[in-house]
Amino acid sequence: MSQEKKGFFSRLVAGLSKTRDNIVAGIDSIFNGFSAIDDDFYEEIEETLIMGDIGIHTTESIIQDLKAQVKERKIKEPSECKALLIDTIKKQMDLGENAYEFENRKSVVLVIGVNGVGKTTSVGKLAGQLKEKKKKVLVAAADTFRAAAIEQLTEWAVRAGVDIIAQQEGSDPAAVVYDAVSAAKARNADVLICDTAGRLHNKKNLMEELRKIHRIIDKEYPEAYKETLVVLDGTTGQNALEQARQFREVADITGIILTKLDGTAKGGIAVAIQAELGIPVKYIGIGEQMDDLQKFDPDEFVNALFHVGQS
Repeated sequence: MSQEKKGFFSRLVAGLSKTRDNIVAGIDSIFNGFSAIDDDFYEEIEETLIMGDIGIHTTESIIQDLKAQVKERKIKEPSECKALLIDTIKKQMDLGENAYEFENRKSVVLVIGVNGVGKTTSVGKLAGQLKEKKKKVLVAAADTFRAAAIEQLTEWAVRAGVDIIAQQEGSDPAAVVYDAVSAAKARNADVLICDTAGRLHNKKNLMEELRKIHRIIDKEYPEAYKETLVVLDGTTGQNALEQARQFREVADITGIILTKLDGTAKGGIAVAIQAELGIPVKYIGIGEQMDDLQKFDPDEFVNALFHVGQS
């Protein structure tokens, strides 16, 4: 594991401490407190996982899988179930290889999410990281309805050392994307990242806006690879899962950026989102610095959650 990865892993371990206290302390007391594997034992595990925001459906699947493995391996001791439980949780999150195809092709990345989830910050961090990989990156300030969004993205663009395409507040987001696509082609940019609005309380308008943006990209830049990432606030737990469901109704979501995982007791939501929606969590954020947004590794996440050694 590289030094950078090690540093992020230890920050992730620290950031998940509240979730760990919430889930793992409960799980450990169950494994140590029960002398037999019975219905009460499974019920206690189920309750602890649900309380840790892993979600009802995901928890049911985990428990079913755990029961099947205990039976198959003829395990009698509750203490022997912990490693099995950890592997079962990892299995729930395995959606195959999480693709980061957009990094290697000419691409347009749409980033959506409601106000306050860290969307604009995530756009800035992603732009900065791609720039460090020697990619030519352009960002578009297409969240034109939120006061200060353009200003905030401009600051991040300067910090990341990338160009920004912006109009005035209140402009048509699709017009900004049109300008940005033209600029991306003219400047031979590798990746265009568009910070777009996410007003879920008015889904019809949002759907229309996103359709318009997609039409422009399809027409003006058909050869570009398209990625749509939704940013969710990890501290909101089940609320984040519901937001992901609603965004999926209005857009073809290809991945999730889960922010603010540092210091939340609801980190288990990463398991629920990936397992229940089948949408990969592609990035997680645990702080304000540029490198505090990292690609999501389910194994590493579960290891950090249960404080199992570095993978």
